[in-house]
Amino acid sequence: MTDTLTVPATPAVPPAAPSPARPSATRWIVAAVALLAAGGAWLGWSAQQRLQQLESELVKRQEQSQDEAKEARLLAKQAQDNARDAVAKSALLETRLAEVTLQRGQLDDLVKTMSRSRDETLLVDVEANLRVAVRQATLTGSAEPLVSALQNADERLLRAQQPRLEPVRRAIAKDLDRLKSTRVADLSILAVRMDEAVRMVDDLPLLSEPGKQSDRADAAAAASAPTRASARKAAKAAANATSQAASSPDADPVWSDRVLDWSQKAGQTVWQEARSLVRLTRITQPEGMLIAPDQAFFLRENLKLRLLNARLGLLSRQTATANADIQSAQQAIKRYFDVQSRRTQGLLSLLADIASQSPQTQLPRPDDTLAALATLSGGR
Repeated sequence: MTDTLTVPATPAVPPAAPSPARPSATRWIVAAVALLAAGGAWLGWSAQQRLQQLESELVKRQEQSQDEAKEARLLAKQAQDNARDAVAKSALLETRLAEVTLQRGQLDDLVKTMSRSRDETLLVDVEANLRVAVRQATLTGSAEPLVSALQNADERLLRAQQPRLEPVRRAIAKDLDRLKSTRVADLSILAVRMDEAVRMVDDLPLLSEPGKQSDRADAAAAASAPTRASARKAAKAAANATSQAASSPDADPVWSDRVLDWSQKAGQTVWQEARSLVRLTRITQPEGMLIAPDQAFFLRENLKLRLLNARLGLLSRQTATANADIQSAQQAIKRYFDVQSRRTQGLLSLLADIASQSPQTQLPRPDDTLAALATLSGGR
């Protein structure tokens, strides 16, 4: 761009006559015009230089801006690629984070399960031992496993010295008192006594078999044995006295009285012997006399089976069934066997004792202790 210097036009002056002072004024004017032209040229040249510098600067800046725009596009593309990679990595990291969170939760649960406190572990062990003891007591019919487990639990809780465990100790003391106050029959002893009762069935005398009613005959014979022995001794003494009186020349004249006494004693002995041969028995159960000899075996076997069923009922804790079988066996014994016999009476008393002890085979459960343990475990 070229700057133009405008010079103001001077009005035309009519030529005048040359004077001696006009040439110097013209020279000054020409010099001024030349100076102005030189200044204008210099200004134009400097403006041209500035314009060229501006153009070159603009070109450089344009080139630089283009380079920067290329760089910006390249960086934007790289940033887009990086953003895409970052999104993919972020999704992968989120997936892995979810897996790690799940594993962390499982690990925390496992750690919590494995890192129980001492009190919680103690409560779990006590409850497990009590339940095992209840099963053992149920199987064996003895209260010893349950009592031992409760005492062991009380000792462990006492060593823990935790106030929050005191309700469990009070429940254990209550269950121990109830167990100790409850009289429990031993099933093994009852089973042995039932076996003894089954064995005694073969020796019971039947009402229909007089030859086997030996107990009362033996008792009567034992009662009359001293009488017969004394009678025999008296008869022997009388015979000796008679023989001595007959053989002696100095015999007592009243020997006939002695013979009379001897004959009376001998007659009394004969009468007692005759009475022992005949025995009268009152039959309160007439159907017992109708048992045939070949049916006696089956009667005894059925009675044994009934007693064995009662034994199984006792071992399986079915007290009502066992008592029903024992009562049925007692009725059969009273109906078909001689109740006056000592063996029959012994078997009846044995069965009555077993029936009275059979309801005592039910063991009380430690419900108070288990309830206290459940309450304490649920409250933690």
